[in-house]
Amino acid sequence: MTPIPFSEYPKQPIVLDNLSADMMKASLFVPLEMGEGFLRVAMADPEDFYTIDALELATGLEVQAALGKEGDILEAVERLYGAGSQSLETIIEEAGKDIYEITSEGVEDADHLRDLASEAPIIRLVNRLIFNAVELKASDIHFEPFEKEFKARYRIDGVLHDVESPPRRLQAAIISRVKIMAKLDIAERRLPQDGRIKLKIADKEIDFRVSTIPTLFGESLVMRILDRDTLILDLEKLGFPEEIFEDYNRLVTQPYGMVLVTGPTGSGKTSTLYTTLAKINSPENKIITLEEPVEYQLSGVNQIQVQPKIGMTFASGLRSIVRQDPDIILVGEIRDRETAEIAIQSALTGHLLFSTLHTNDAAGAITRLLDMGVENFLLSSTLLGVLAQRLVRVICPFCKEPTSPEEKLLKSMQVTPEEAREIRFFAGRGCEECRYTGFKGRTAIFEYLPVDDDIRREITNKSSTERIKDVALGKGLITLRQDGWRKVRKGITTIPEVLRVTLEK
Repeated sequence: MTPIPFSEYPKQPIVLDNLSADMMKASLFVPLEMGEGFLRVAMADPEDFYTIDALELATGLEVQAALGKEGDILEAVERLYGAGSQSLETIIEEAGKDIYEITSEGVEDADHLRDLASEAPIIRLVNRLIFNAVELKASDIHFEPFEKEFKARYRIDGVLHDVESPPRRLQAAIISRVKIMAKLDIAERRLPQDGRIKLKIADKEIDFRVSTIPTLFGESLVMRILDRDTLILDLEKLGFPEEIFEDYNRLVTQPYGMVLVTGPTGSGKTSTLYTTLAKINSPENKIITLEEPVEYQLSGVNQIQVQPKIGMTFASGLRSIVRQDPDIILVGEIRDRETAEIAIQSALTGHLLFSTLHTNDAAGAITRLLDMGVENFLLSSTLLGVLAQRLVRVICPFCKEPTSPEEKLLKSMQVTPEEAREIRFFAGRGCEECRYTGFKGRTAIFEYLPVDDDIRREITNKSSTERIKDVALGKGLITLRQDGWRKVRKGITTIPEVLRVTLEK
């Protein structure tokens, strides 16, 4: 007997008064279809006649058993009949009835908070908020306290969206519940705290990074969702233009030197570097990373987490790493002169070193390092190239339709109406698939600055960012906005998206 595919399991629960989710999980079955006098069920063991007899007795229907995989059955039961089957509004309503108000002003008793956070409706509510966020492929969950409300928001494709917010009086219980899950001190509400949670959601192990910070009206808490399935370990799928892809490929196979990836927080720098390491990872190379924190585990890579509280900083960790005889080093971020100097020394002594900087463009990374006090002659002899990047939302393929952009948008992109007439522009109308945003997923736009003899000369002369950029533009540099424009012309994204993430030049 062939197990029925998961796609054939029902999308809506088949409601039967006498059957509970616990019974389905214990006996490993789930209803598939109910008709005139019969009930079709998927069972892990279709010859479990004891369960079949019990079902026929409970429902008064003839039971038809089909073979189902145990994992599929359990997942279907959870989705259709577990906490995941209740709407967020219902769970919030339940929690509102069962949990009584406690003020967030006085000093609440830690035991009282723990009791509140352990109430079934609060556990269900927090689980549901997390489950929904993972289903919607959100990157973060924000719990934000304000004077008159307590907000929950999801960051999806880089943009925050409001969700059904719990009543303000549940604030302390919800925050305490997440803190208990992250093994944080629930009695400490005056200092920032950081923690981690590992959960299994729909057969996937997902890490959450939890950060709390005290605000005027209580603790604000953010959960960063680290879903390994969303990490693309294929350089070709990141959105590189063809010529940059070829240049960057040559760059990352050099025997030694320094490669920088720049951009603000949330611009995909970590994903690009992880994908790069996955590409160049081989039995001949020893790769060590120094990160704060380690976001995803990479097979075959030695990953170290920075812990400044105990003196394990980027600088001290980097000194020790070099003694481990690595071929390739990844330093999560260059933040100070000490880390920059050790990084450059490592690149000089035969290591290929990757790192990130928070700068607006590729040329800005060079002047940032010079401003930190790095010697210009050392930087010019070690830096191989700088890649700047941003993430733009991709037009939803399900509701994509032709559009005509406003003249002021064309003007911002320095495109004349005559040029625009030759181009087909697209936008998302908004549908259920994209939650009526018109966008689904993200891709990267890039600006790649190779460090050749001309750029080295500018580094040695300590030239300004503008001067370095002018020289690079003269040699054919494609800026972030120009790469964004190319993706607009290809119908991948929209002009407002490119303008949202790039600076006016």
